[in-house]
Amino acid sequence: MLMTAIKTDTATPIASVPPREFLSSLVWIKADGLSTAGTQSVVEILAPAGWATPWHNHLTHDEYFYILEGEVTAQVGDTRVVLRPGDYAFGPRGVPHGYRVTGSGPARLLMMTGDRDFAEFVRETSTPAAGNELPAPSEPDIEKVVSLAERYGMEILGPMPD
Repeated sequence: MLMTAIKTDTATPIASVPPREFLSSLVWIKADGLSTAGTQSVVEILAPAGWATPWHNHLTHDEYFYILEGEVTAQVGDTRVVLRPGDYAFGPRGVPHGYRVTGSGPARLLMMTGDRDFAEFVRETSTPAAGNELPAPSEPDIEKVVSLAERYGMEILGPMPD
């Protein structure tokens, strides 16, 4: 009989996950390499209206988007789709992609990858947040973001296409 076990020494109650400021959004790192034996990243993102990811490409892992609240327009390659709560999109490795919050309010979504790199990238490019309120918009240190992206198997290609 095949049995599975939960590694209780790395289980993290969701309420204890502290928010972080990440590129003018708030994030909660729900699962990382330590808690998944290096196999997964799950990051919850709360982003304001108009916020967009950089246009980027994952070289070593796929990315999955699941919308919890709000509306985003995702673009994967040449295909654009509007996503609302309950919708899912897939950004395969090797295909440029990103998304923009297109609804009138903030959007909340889960970003998942099949490795630890995305969570570590988010951790290194973010700072602890003062609370659960969206931070004021600010310009990122783009050189740092590009350098860390390369370290974690991603390339930043520029801003999201219009």
